[in-house]
Amino acid sequence: MNLKQYIDDGAGIVGIEFGSTRIKAVLIDADHNPIASGDYTWENRFENGVWTYPEAQFYEGLQACFAALQEDVEKQFGTKIRTLRALGISAMMHGYLAFDEQMKLLVPFRTWRNTITGQAAAELSEAFRFNIPQRWTIAHVRQAVLNREAHLKDLYRVNTLAGYIHYRLTKEWCVGIGEASGIMPIDSTTMDYDQKMIDVFDALNAASGYDFKARGIFPKVVMAGGNAGRLTEEGARLIDPSGTLQPGCTVAPCEGDAGTGMAATNSVKMRTGNVSAGTSIFSMVVLEKALSNYYEAIDMVTTPDGSPVAMVHCNNCTSDLNAWVRVFKEMLERMGVKPEMNTLYETLFRAALEGDPDCGKVLSYNYTSGEAITHVEEGSPMIVRSQEAKFDLPNMMRSLLYSALATLKLGNNILLKEEHVKVDTLYGHGGYFKTKGVGQQLLADALNVPVSVMSTAGEGGPWGMALLASYCVNREPEETLPNFLQNKVFHGETGESLDPDPEGVKGFEAYAEAYEKGLSLEREAKTCWNS
Repeated sequence: MNLKQYIDDGAGIVGIEFGSTRIKAVLIDADHNPIASGDYTWENRFENGVWTYPEAQFYEGLQACFAALQEDVEKQFGTKIRTLRALGISAMMHGYLAFDEQMKLLVPFRTWRNTITGQAAAELSEAFRFNIPQRWTIAHVRQAVLNREAHLKDLYRVNTLAGYIHYRLTKEWCVGIGEASGIMPIDSTTMDYDQKMIDVFDALNAASGYDFKARGIFPKVVMAGGNAGRLTEEGARLIDPSGTLQPGCTVAPCEGDAGTGMAATNSVKMRTGNVSAGTSIFSMVVLEKALSNYYEAIDMVTTPDGSPVAMVHCNNCTSDLNAWVRVFKEMLERMGVKPEMNTLYETLFRAALEGDPDCGKVLSYNYTSGEAITHVEEGSPMIVRSQEAKFDLPNMMRSLLYSALATLKLGNNILLKEEHVKVDTLYGHGGYFKTKGVGQQLLADALNVPVSVMSTAGEGGPWGMALLASYCVNREPEETLPNFLQNKVFHGETGESLDPDPEGVKGFEAYAEAYEKGLSLEREAKTCWNS
Protein backbone atom coordinates (compact mmCIF):
# COMPACT_ATOMS: atom_id res chain seq x y z
CA MET A 1 0.00 0.00 0.00
CA ASN A 2 1.25 3.47 -0.92
CA LEU A 3 0.42 5.17 2.37
CA LYS A 4 1.11 8.68 1.11
CA GLN A 5 -1.39 8.16 -1.71
CA TYR A 6 -3.83 6.55 0.72
CA ILE A 7 -3.70 9.66 2.94
CA ASP A 8 -3.83 12.09 0.01
CA ASP A 9 -6.89 10.24 -1.38
CA GLY A 10 -8.74 10.95 1.87
CA ALA A 11 -9.11 7.24 2.64
CA GLY A 12 -7.73 7.50 6.16
CA ILE A 13 -9.71 6.82 9.32
CA VAL A 14 -8.92 8.46 12.67
CA GLY A 15 -9.95 7.61 16.20
CA ILE A 16 -9.53 10.15 19.00
CA GLU A 17 -9.94 9.30 22.68
CA PHE A 18 -10.09 11.64 25.66
CA GLY A 19 -8.52 9.38 28.27
CA SER A 20 -7.89 10.14 31.93
CA THR A 21 -4.27 11.16 31.40
CA ARG A 22 -3.93 11.52 27.61
CA ILE A 23 -5.91 12.68 24.63
CA LYS A 24 -4.69 10.57 21.73
CA ALA A 25 -5.38 10.42 18.00
CA VAL A 26 -4.60 7.36 15.85
CA LEU A 27 -4.66 7.07 12.04
CA ILE A 28 -5.20 3.58 10.59
CA ASP A 29 -4.56 2.17 7.13
CA ALA A 30 -6.90 0.06 4.98
CA ASP A 31 -5.85 -3.08 6.89
CA HIS A 32 -6.65 -1.39 10.21
CA ASN A 33 -3.02 -1.07 11.26
CA PRO A 34 -2.10 2.09 13.20
CA ILE A 35 0.26 4.12 11.01
CA ALA A 36 0.51 7.46 12.84
CA SER A 37 -0.48 8.98 16.16
CA GLY A 38 -0.35 12.10 18.28
CA ASP A 39 -1.20 12.83 21.87
CA TYR A 40 -1.63 15.47 24.55
CA THR A 41 -1.12 14.97 28.27
CA TRP A 42 -3.61 16.29 30.79
CA GLU A 43 -4.57 15.56 34.38
CA ASN A 44 -7.77 15.84 36.36
CA ARG A 45 -7.99 18.39 39.15
CA PHE A 46 -9.72 18.24 42.52
CA GLU A 47 -11.41 21.61 42.81
CA ASN A 48 -14.12 22.60 45.28
CA GLY A 49 -14.70 18.97 46.17
CA VAL A 50 -15.07 17.83 42.54
CA TRP A 51 -12.75 15.93 40.18
CA THR A 52 -12.80 17.90 36.94
CA TYR A 53 -11.00 19.10 33.80
CA PRO A 54 -11.38 22.72 32.60
CA GLU A 55 -13.53 23.12 29.49
CA ALA A 56 -10.86 25.12 27.66
CA GLN A 57 -8.56 22.13 27.90
CA PHE A 58 -11.05 19.97 25.95
CA TYR A 59 -10.33 22.02 22.84
CA GLU A 60 -6.68 22.73 23.59
CA GLY A 61 -6.06 18.99 23.98
CA LEU A 62 -8.07 18.05 20.89
CA GLN A 63 -6.15 20.50 18.74
CA ALA A 64 -2.77 19.61 20.23
CA CYS A 65 -3.18 15.86 19.75
CA PHE A 66 -4.38 16.31 16.15
CA ALA A 67 -1.49 18.69 15.43
CA ALA A 68 0.89 16.04 16.80
CA LEU A 69 -0.79 13.46 14.55
CA GLN A 70 -0.31 15.75 11.54
CA GLU A 71 3.33 16.22 12.49
CA ASP A 72 3.81 12.45 12.63
CA VAL A 73 2.07 12.00 9.25
CA GLU A 74 4.23 14.68 7.65
CA LYS A 75 7.43 13.24 9.14
CA GLN A 76 6.67 9.70 7.96
CA PHE A 77 4.90 10.28 4.64
CA GLY A 78 5.71 13.81 3.55
CA THR A 79 2.08 14.90 3.43
CA LYS A 80 -0.79 16.00 5.67
CA ILE A 81 -4.31 14.79 6.33
CA ARG A 82 -6.65 17.02 4.34
CA THR A 83 -9.72 14.83 4.18
CA LEU A 84 -10.77 11.66 5.99
CA ARG A 85 -13.15 8.86 5.15
CA ALA A 86 -14.31 8.49 8.76
CA LEU A 87 -13.62 9.80 12.24
CA GLY A 88 -14.66 8.69 15.72
CA ILE A 89 -14.57 10.30 19.16
CA SER A 90 -14.40 8.43 22.45
CA ALA A 91 -13.75 9.51 26.02
CA MET A 92 -13.81 8.40 29.62
CA MET A 93 -17.33 7.17 30.29
CA HIS A 94 -20.00 8.66 32.50
CA GLY A 95 -19.89 11.94 34.40
CA TYR A 96 -21.92 15.10 34.02
CA LEU A 97 -21.80 17.97 31.55
CA ALA A 98 -24.84 20.26 31.91
CA PHE A 99 -25.72 23.06 29.46
CA ASP A 100 -28.20 25.89 29.07
CA GLU A 101 -30.06 26.75 25.83
CA GLN A 102 -27.01 28.58 24.47
CA MET A 103 -24.97 25.40 25.13
CA LYS A 104 -23.00 27.16 27.84
CA LEU A 105 -21.55 24.84 30.48
CA LEU A 106 -23.46 25.45 33.71
CA VAL A 107 -21.05 23.81 36.19
CA PRO A 108 -17.53 22.39 35.79
CA PHE A 109 -17.35 18.91 34.24
CA ARG A 110 -17.95 16.26 36.90
CA THR A 111 -15.92 13.19 35.90
CA TRP A 112 -16.40 9.46 36.53
CA ARG A 113 -13.95 9.73 39.42
CA ASN A 114 -16.34 11.57 41.73
CA THR A 115 -18.09 9.74 44.56
CA ILE A 116 -20.56 12.51 45.40
CA THR A 117 -23.84 10.98 44.24
CA GLY A 118 -24.34 8.25 46.82
CA GLN A 119 -27.81 9.37 47.89
CA ALA A 120 -29.11 9.57 44.32
CA ALA A 121 -27.47 6.32 43.23
CA ALA A 122 -29.05 4.45 46.15
CA GLU A 123 -32.48 6.01 45.55
CA LEU A 124 -32.47 5.24 41.82
CA SER A 125 -31.16 1.70 42.31
CA GLU A 126 -34.02 0.99 44.68
CA ALA A 127 -36.62 2.65 42.44
CA PHE A 128 -35.41 0.84 39.31
CA ARG A 129 -34.39 -2.46 40.97
CA PHE A 130 -31.30 -2.00 38.85
CA ASN A 131 -27.85 -0.94 40.01
CA ILE A 132 -27.11 2.71 39.27
CA PRO A 133 -23.44 3.51 39.99
CA GLN A 134 -22.44 6.86 41.43
CA ARG A 135 -20.52 7.88 38.32
CA TRP A 136 -23.45 7.41 35.90
CA THR A 137 -24.88 10.55 34.37
CA ILE A 138 -28.39 9.87 35.64
CA ALA A 139 -27.05 9.71 39.22
CA HIS A 140 -25.37 13.10 38.79
CA VAL A 141 -28.61 14.63 37.48
CA ARG A 142 -30.69 13.23 40.31
CA GLN A 143 -28.12 14.26 42.96
CA ALA A 144 -28.21 17.82 41.62
CA VAL A 145 -32.00 17.70 42.05
CA LEU A 146 -31.70 16.36 45.61
CA ASN A 147 -29.16 19.11 46.35
CA ARG A 148 -31.50 21.65 44.72
CA GLU A 149 -28.55 23.09 42.82
CA ALA A 150 -29.10 26.56 41.40
CA HIS A 151 -27.97 25.70 37.88
CA LEU A 152 -30.94 23.37 37.31
CA LYS A 153 -33.23 26.35 36.62
CA ASP A 154 -31.30 26.82 33.34
CA LEU A 155 -30.82 23.11 32.49
CA TYR A 156 -31.42 22.36 28.81
CA ARG A 157 -29.13 19.46 27.85
CA VAL A 158 -26.94 16.88 29.62
CA ASN A 159 -24.21 14.75 28.05
CA THR A 160 -20.98 12.88 28.60
CA LEU A 161 -17.61 14.19 27.42
CA ALA A 162 -17.60 11.98 24.30
CA GLY A 163 -21.15 13.01 23.47
CA TYR A 164 -20.40 16.69 23.86
CA ILE A 165 -17.26 16.64 21.70
CA HIS A 166 -19.21 14.64 19.09
CA TYR A 167 -21.87 17.38 19.15
CA ARG A 168 -19.27 20.11 18.67
CA LEU A 169 -17.94 18.29 15.60
CA THR A 170 -21.27 17.31 14.00
CA LYS A 171 -24.11 19.29 15.65
CA GLU A 172 -25.73 15.88 16.28
CA TRP A 173 -26.98 15.33 19.86
CA CYS A 174 -26.38 11.56 20.03
CA VAL A 175 -24.13 8.88 21.49
CA GLY A 176 -23.33 5.25 20.73
CA ILE A 177 -25.36 2.69 22.67
CA GLY A 178 -22.43 1.60 24.82
CA GLU A 179 -21.85 5.20 25.88
CA ALA A 180 -25.59 5.65 26.39
CA SER A 181 -25.59 2.71 28.81
CA GLY A 182 -23.43 4.83 31.13
CA ILE A 183 -25.98 7.63 31.00
CA MET A 184 -28.99 5.54 32.04
CA PRO A 185 -30.10 1.90 31.67
CA ILE A 186 -30.69 0.42 28.22
CA ASP A 187 -33.55 -1.86 27.19
CA SER A 188 -31.90 -4.63 25.17
CA THR A 189 -35.12 -5.33 23.25
CA THR A 190 -35.62 -1.77 21.97
CA MET A 191 -31.92 -0.83 21.90
CA ASP A 192 -32.83 2.45 23.56
CA TYR A 193 -33.11 3.91 27.04
CA ASP A 194 -35.41 1.84 29.23
CA GLN A 195 -38.76 3.62 28.98
CA LYS A 196 -40.14 2.32 32.28
CA MET A 197 -37.10 3.67 34.09
CA ILE A 198 -37.37 6.97 32.23
CA ASP A 199 -40.96 7.27 33.45
CA VAL A 200 -39.88 6.62 37.06
CA PHE A 201 -37.00 9.10 36.75
CA ASP A 202 -39.23 11.83 35.31
CA ALA A 203 -41.81 11.24 38.04
CA LEU A 204 -39.21 11.50 40.80
CA ASN A 205 -37.93 14.80 39.41
CA ALA A 206 -41.45 16.15 38.93
CA ALA A 207 -42.22 15.31 42.58
CA SER A 208 -39.10 17.31 43.49
CA GLY A 209 -40.40 20.32 41.55
CA TYR A 210 -38.44 19.98 38.28
CA ASP A 211 -40.18 19.64 34.92
CA PHE A 212 -37.30 18.62 32.61
CA LYS A 213 -37.64 15.20 30.96
CA ALA A 214 -34.95 12.56 30.44
CA ARG A 215 -35.57 12.30 26.71
CA GLY A 216 -35.42 16.07 26.47
CA ILE A 217 -32.03 16.47 28.13
CA PHE A 218 -30.18 13.24 27.22
CA PRO A 219 -28.68 12.48 23.77
CA LYS A 220 -30.40 9.98 21.47
CA VAL A 221 -29.02 6.44 21.19
CA VAL A 222 -27.29 5.18 18.01
CA MET A 223 -26.07 1.64 17.34
CA ALA A 224 -22.54 0.86 16.11
CA GLY A 225 -22.40 1.53 12.38
CA GLY A 226 -25.42 3.84 12.53
CA ASN A 227 -25.80 7.37 11.22
CA ALA A 228 -24.34 9.85 13.71
CA GLY A 229 -23.60 12.74 11.37
CA ARG A 230 -20.73 14.24 9.42
CA LEU A 231 -17.86 16.56 10.29
CA THR A 232 -19.03 20.15 9.90
CA GLU A 233 -16.93 23.13 8.87
CA GLU A 234 -17.04 24.36 12.48
CA GLY A 235 -16.04 20.90 13.69
CA ALA A 236 -13.11 20.70 11.29
CA ARG A 237 -11.85 24.09 12.53
CA LEU A 238 -12.26 22.98 16.13
CA ILE A 239 -9.96 20.02 15.46
CA ASP A 240 -7.57 21.85 13.15
CA PRO A 241 -7.56 25.67 13.35
CA SER A 242 -4.93 25.77 10.58
CA GLY A 243 -7.62 25.01 8.00
CA THR A 244 -5.88 21.95 6.56
CA LEU A 245 -8.50 19.39 7.62
CA GLN A 246 -11.64 19.66 5.50
CA PRO A 247 -15.22 18.86 6.60
CA GLY A 248 -17.55 16.18 5.26
CA CYS A 249 -16.31 12.82 6.54
CA THR A 250 -18.55 10.31 8.33
CA VAL A 251 -18.38 10.58 12.12
CA ALA A 252 -19.11 7.34 13.95
CA PRO A 253 -21.43 7.11 16.96
CA CYS A 254 -19.21 8.17 19.84
CA GLU A 255 -18.30 5.61 22.49
CA GLY A 256 -16.82 5.53 25.96
CA ASP A 257 -13.47 4.01 26.79
CA ALA A 258 -15.26 0.79 27.80
CA GLY A 259 -16.73 0.36 24.33
CA THR A 260 -13.50 1.15 22.52
CA GLY A 261 -11.66 -1.27 24.80
CA MET A 262 -14.04 -4.04 23.76
CA ALA A 263 -13.46 -3.24 20.09
CA ALA A 264 -9.68 -3.00 20.53
CA THR A 265 -9.53 -6.44 22.16
CA ASN A 266 -12.10 -8.21 19.97
CA SER A 267 -14.17 -8.96 23.06
CA VAL A 268 -17.70 -8.20 21.87
CA LYS A 269 -18.81 -11.86 21.65
CA MET A 270 -20.51 -13.83 24.42
CA ARG A 271 -18.20 -15.45 27.01
CA THR A 272 -15.41 -13.02 26.18
CA GLY A 273 -14.33 -10.03 28.17
CA ASN A 274 -11.58 -7.52 28.69
CA VAL A 275 -9.85 -5.70 31.49
CA SER A 276 -8.66 -2.14 30.96
CA ALA A 277 -6.07 -1.20 33.54
CA GLY A 278 -4.67 2.31 33.76
CA THR A 279 -5.65 5.23 36.01
CA SER A 280 -8.89 3.33 36.66
CA ILE A 281 -9.56 -0.36 36.09
CA PHE A 282 -12.64 -2.11 34.82
CA SER A 283 -13.63 -5.52 33.52
CA MET A 284 -16.28 -6.11 30.88
CA VAL A 285 -17.81 -9.57 30.38
CA VAL A 286 -20.33 -10.19 27.59
CA LEU A 287 -23.13 -12.29 29.07
CA GLU A 288 -24.95 -15.34 27.73
CA LYS A 289 -27.99 -14.62 29.91
CA ALA A 290 -29.25 -12.06 32.39
CA LEU A 291 -27.98 -12.11 35.97
CA SER A 292 -30.33 -13.47 38.64
CA ASN A 293 -30.21 -10.26 40.67
CA TYR A 294 -28.78 -6.76 40.62
CA TYR A 295 -25.62 -5.93 42.56
CA GLU A 296 -24.07 -2.69 43.67
CA ALA A 297 -20.65 -3.82 42.47
CA ILE A 298 -21.80 -4.80 38.96
CA ASP A 299 -22.97 -2.35 36.31
CA MET A 300 -25.09 -3.58 33.42
CA VAL A 301 -23.95 -1.83 30.24
CA THR A 302 -23.71 -2.87 26.59
CA THR A 303 -21.27 -3.55 23.80
CA PRO A 304 -21.20 -0.96 20.98
CA ASP A 305 -23.75 -3.16 19.17
CA GLY A 306 -26.07 -3.48 22.15
CA SER A 307 -25.25 -6.88 23.73
CA PRO A 308 -25.56 -6.97 27.55
CA VAL A 309 -22.30 -6.64 29.46
CA ALA A 310 -21.51 -7.03 33.16
CA MET A 311 -19.04 -4.32 34.12
CA VAL A 312 -17.02 -4.02 37.32
CA HIS A 313 -15.53 -0.53 37.48
CA CYS A 314 -12.99 0.64 40.06
CA ASN A 315 -11.83 4.24 40.32
CA ASN A 316 -8.30 3.33 41.39
CA CYS A 317 -5.64 1.28 39.64
CA THR A 318 -2.13 2.50 38.81
CA SER A 319 -1.96 6.02 40.32
CA ASP A 320 -0.45 4.89 43.64
CA LEU A 321 1.82 2.41 41.87
CA ASN A 322 3.09 5.22 39.65
CA ALA A 323 3.68 7.40 42.71
CA TRP A 324 5.95 4.73 44.22
CA VAL A 325 7.87 4.40 40.95
CA ARG A 326 8.47 8.16 41.07
CA VAL A 327 9.86 7.77 44.60
CA PHE A 328 12.30 5.11 43.40
CA LYS A 329 13.27 7.38 40.50
CA GLU A 330 13.98 10.24 42.89
CA MET A 331 16.10 7.98 45.09
CA LEU A 332 18.20 6.91 42.11
CA GLU A 333 18.62 10.50 40.94
CA ARG A 334 19.84 11.50 44.41
CA MET A 335 22.47 8.78 44.02
CA GLY A 336 23.56 10.27 40.72
CA VAL A 337 21.76 7.74 38.50
CA LYS A 338 19.34 8.97 35.83
CA PRO A 339 17.04 5.98 35.20
CA GLU A 340 15.26 5.30 31.93
CA MET A 341 11.60 5.09 32.96
CA ASN A 342 10.61 2.04 30.90
CA THR A 343 13.59 0.16 32.33
CA LEU A 344 12.71 1.25 35.87
CA TYR A 345 9.12 0.10 35.48
CA GLU A 346 10.15 -3.24 34.00
CA THR A 347 12.73 -3.85 36.75
CA LEU A 348 10.21 -3.16 39.50
CA PHE A 349 7.42 -5.15 37.84
CA ARG A 350 9.69 -8.16 37.37
CA ALA A 351 10.80 -7.93 41.00
CA ALA A 352 7.14 -8.51 41.93
CA LEU A 353 7.25 -11.98 40.37
CA GLU A 354 9.91 -12.91 42.95
CA GLY A 355 7.59 -12.02 45.83
CA ASP A 356 5.61 -14.49 47.90
CA PRO A 357 2.21 -15.45 46.42
CA ASP A 358 0.47 -13.76 49.38
CA CYS A 359 2.97 -10.84 49.43
CA GLY A 360 4.50 -11.99 52.72
CA LYS A 361 1.82 -10.23 54.82
CA VAL A 362 2.45 -6.87 53.17
CA LEU A 363 -0.85 -5.16 52.34
CA SER A 364 -1.29 -2.11 50.11
CA TYR A 365 -4.30 0.15 49.49
CA ASN A 366 -4.11 2.11 46.24
CA TYR A 367 -7.03 4.46 46.86
CA THR A 368 -6.02 7.91 45.63
CA SER A 369 -9.74 8.69 45.37
CA GLY A 370 -12.92 7.23 46.82
CA GLU A 371 -14.12 3.77 45.77
CA ALA A 372 -17.85 3.07 45.58
CA ILE A 373 -17.59 -0.73 45.44
CA THR A 374 -15.94 -0.87 48.89
CA HIS A 375 -17.84 2.13 50.31
CA VAL A 376 -14.73 4.27 50.72
CA GLU A 377 -15.73 7.92 50.36
CA GLU A 378 -12.26 9.46 50.29
CA GLY A 379 -9.00 7.85 49.25
CA SER A 380 -5.85 7.62 51.38
CA PRO A 381 -3.17 5.37 49.84
CA MET A 382 -1.34 3.33 52.46
CA ILE A 383 0.76 0.24 53.14
CA VAL A 384 0.11 -2.01 56.13
CA ARG A 385 2.30 -4.94 57.24
CA SER A 386 2.32 -7.34 60.14
CA GLN A 387 5.21 -7.65 62.58
CA GLU A 388 6.09 -10.98 60.93
CA ALA A 389 5.95 -9.56 57.42
CA LYS A 390 8.70 -10.36 54.96
CA PHE A 391 9.14 -6.76 53.91
CA ASP A 392 11.43 -6.57 50.90
CA LEU A 393 11.27 -5.09 47.41
CA PRO A 394 9.64 -8.12 45.71
CA ASN A 395 6.86 -8.38 48.28
CA MET A 396 6.30 -4.63 48.34
CA MET A 397 6.06 -4.47 44.55
CA ARG A 398 3.84 -7.54 44.38
CA SER A 399 1.56 -5.98 47.00
CA LEU A 400 1.34 -2.72 45.00
CA LEU A 401 0.50 -4.67 41.85
CA TYR A 402 -2.02 -6.85 43.70
CA SER A 403 -3.63 -3.74 45.18
CA ALA A 404 -4.30 -2.41 41.68
CA LEU A 405 -6.44 -5.54 41.07
CA ALA A 406 -7.87 -6.24 44.52
CA THR A 407 -11.09 -4.20 44.30
CA LEU A 408 -11.72 -5.55 40.79
CA LYS A 409 -11.44 -9.06 42.22
CA LEU A 410 -13.96 -8.32 44.98
CA GLY A 411 -16.49 -7.20 42.37
CA ASN A 412 -15.83 -10.13 40.07
CA ASN A 413 -16.18 -12.65 42.89
CA ILE A 414 -19.93 -11.97 42.66
CA LEU A 415 -19.96 -12.48 38.91
CA LEU A 416 -17.73 -15.54 38.73
CA LYS A 417 -18.45 -17.31 42.02
CA GLU A 418 -22.05 -16.39 42.86
CA GLU A 419 -23.59 -15.96 39.39
CA HIS A 420 -21.32 -18.64 37.86
CA VAL A 421 -20.80 -16.61 34.71
CA LYS A 422 -18.64 -18.48 32.19
CA VAL A 423 -15.66 -16.66 30.68
CA ASP A 424 -13.49 -18.41 28.11
CA THR A 425 -10.82 -15.73 28.17
CA LEU A 426 -10.19 -12.17 29.23
CA TYR A 427 -8.14 -9.74 27.15
CA GLY A 428 -5.90 -7.34 29.04
CA HIS A 429 -4.98 -3.87 27.78
CA GLY A 430 -3.60 -0.69 29.27
CA GLY A 431 -0.38 0.39 30.94
CA TYR A 432 -0.61 -2.27 33.69
CA PHE A 433 0.14 -4.94 31.06
CA LYS A 434 3.06 -3.18 29.38
CA THR A 435 5.75 -5.33 31.05
CA LYS A 436 5.29 -8.65 29.29
CA GLY A 437 3.91 -11.48 31.38
CA VAL A 438 3.72 -9.68 34.73
CA GLY A 439 0.39 -7.88 35.02
CA GLN A 440 -1.09 -10.53 32.73
CA GLN A 441 -0.13 -13.38 35.08
CA LEU A 442 -1.26 -11.52 38.18
CA LEU A 443 -4.68 -10.80 36.63
CA ALA A 444 -5.06 -14.47 35.63
CA ASP A 445 -4.29 -15.45 39.23
CA ALA A 446 -6.59 -12.78 40.68
CA LEU A 447 -9.67 -13.84 38.71
CA ASN A 448 -8.69 -17.49 38.04
CA VAL A 449 -9.39 -17.00 34.33
CA PRO A 450 -7.01 -17.28 31.34
CA VAL A 451 -5.79 -13.84 30.25
CA SER A 452 -4.61 -12.97 26.76
CA VAL A 453 -2.74 -9.88 25.62
CA MET A 454 -2.66 -9.10 21.91
CA SER A 455 0.19 -7.44 20.07
CA THR A 456 -2.20 -4.51 19.52
CA ALA A 457 -3.07 -4.18 23.24
CA GLY A 458 -0.94 -1.08 23.61
CA GLU A 459 -2.95 0.74 20.94
CA GLY A 460 -5.94 0.96 23.26
CA GLY A 461 -9.01 3.17 23.01
CA PRO A 462 -8.22 5.51 20.10
CA TRP A 463 -7.43 2.51 17.90
CA GLY A 464 -10.65 0.84 19.06
CA MET A 465 -12.56 4.00 18.15
CA ALA A 466 -10.94 4.01 14.72
CA LEU A 467 -12.14 0.42 14.25
CA LEU A 468 -15.70 1.46 15.12
CA ALA A 469 -15.41 4.32 12.62
CA SER A 470 -14.19 1.84 9.99
CA TYR A 471 -17.21 -0.36 10.73
CA CYS A 472 -19.43 2.58 9.74
CA VAL A 473 -17.97 2.86 6.25
CA ASN A 474 -16.45 -0.56 5.47
CA ARG A 475 -18.98 -3.14 6.71
CA GLU A 476 -20.96 -5.32 4.34
CA PRO A 477 -24.76 -5.13 4.42
CA GLU A 478 -26.01 -7.05 7.49
CA GLU A 479 -22.43 -7.68 8.70
CA THR A 480 -22.38 -7.76 12.48
CA LEU A 481 -19.74 -5.99 14.54
CA PRO A 482 -18.33 -9.29 15.97
CA ASN A 483 -17.96 -10.70 12.45
CA PHE A 484 -16.41 -7.49 11.14
CA LEU A 485 -13.81 -7.44 13.93
CA GLN A 486 -13.10 -11.17 13.70
CA ASN A 487 -12.78 -11.36 9.92
CA LYS A 488 -11.54 -7.95 8.81
CA VAL A 489 -9.46 -6.71 11.73
CA PHE A 490 -8.10 -9.54 13.86
CA HIS A 491 -8.20 -12.37 11.28
CA GLY A 492 -8.55 -14.97 14.04
CA GLU A 493 -5.68 -13.71 16.19
CA THR A 494 -6.19 -14.48 19.90
CA GLY A 495 -2.93 -13.12 21.33
CA GLU A 496 -0.61 -14.72 23.87
CA SER A 497 -2.50 -16.40 26.69
CA LEU A 498 -1.43 -17.19 30.26
CA ASP A 499 -3.34 -19.59 32.49
CA PRO A 500 -3.80 -19.03 36.23
CA ASP A 501 -1.01 -20.43 38.37
CA PRO A 502 -2.47 -22.52 41.25
CA GLU A 503 -0.06 -21.10 43.82
CA GLY A 504 -0.71 -17.60 42.56
CA VAL A 505 -4.48 -18.11 42.75
CA LYS A 506 -4.17 -19.35 46.34
CA GLY A 507 -1.88 -16.46 47.28
CA PHE A 508 -4.15 -13.83 45.77
CA GLU A 509 -7.15 -15.31 47.59
CA ALA A 510 -5.28 -14.90 50.89
CA TYR A 511 -4.27 -11.35 49.99
CA ALA A 512 -7.82 -10.41 48.95
CA GLU A 513 -9.23 -11.81 52.20
CA ALA A 514 -6.82 -9.67 54.25
CA TYR A 515 -7.48 -6.69 51.96
CA GLU A 516 -11.23 -6.91 52.54
CA LYS A 517 -10.80 -7.22 56.31
CA GLY A 518 -8.55 -4.18 56.39
CA LEU A 519 -10.91 -1.88 54.50
CA SER A 520 -12.06 -0.41 57.81
CA LEU A 521 -8.53 1.01 58.17
CA GLU A 522 -8.82 2.63 54.75
CA ARG A 523 -12.20 4.13 55.59
CA GLU A 524 -10.81 5.68 58.78
CA ALA A 525 -7.55 6.92 57.24
CA LYS A 526 -9.12 10.16 56.06
CA THR A 527 -9.57 11.24 59.69
CA CYS A 528 -5.78 11.62 59.94
CA TRP A 529 -5.92 14.61 57.60
CA ASN A 530 -9.38 16.05 58.19
CA SER A 531 -9.87 18.31 61.19
